[in-house]
Amino acid sequence: MQEESRENFFIELLKFALIAVVIVVPVRLYVAQPFIVSGASMEPTFDNGQYLIVDELSYRLEDPSRGDVIIFRPPGQSNGTYFIKRVIGLPGETVRITDSAVSITSIDGIRTELDEWYIKNIGNGKTMQVALGKDEYFVMGDNRPESSDSRYWGVLPRGNIIGRALFRLLPLQSISILPGSTSFK
Repeated sequence: MQEESRENFFIELLKFALIAVVIVVPVRLYVAQPFIVSGASMEPTFDNGQYLIVDELSYRLEDPSRGDVIIFRPPGQSNGTYFIKRVIGLPGETVRITDSAVSITSIDGIRTELDEWYIKNIGNGKTMQVALGKDEYFVMGDNRPESSDSRYWGVLPRGNIIGRALFRLLPLQSISILPGSTSFK
């Protein structure tokens, strides 16, 4: 009788493990994944070593918005490197950077200067103007002098976007939902 009980235990354990794999693997592959911030490009919004959960599902249903903090594969790199930056320019818009000011000209020709209150280390590095095509985004880090972003390697294709920062889990005193995201008026 004891051997039969042991077999039932292992069968139940195997069933539990199989159910866990069937639930966890699709969630990990298609819904959410962990991400650890590496580097200073998003300071003070995100510090090196912070642990995030990335929402991979939302951008399958809607497009990124200006101010969203996104995780993506940088153009021209296929080595599994991921970046975290803020969406500044949207498809069809023109982004203009002059000294420390960033302005957007929308598709209908209205020009707006962004109020980037979250920036502490200003210094956009160059004067430039970029017209975005269909499915192209302009992204920048919040710590402008320390960020490798669209100012240096160009526009970000929509297909490179993995998802947005959904939760900040570590450090515990910084836990938040949609960390760093902001809406521009």
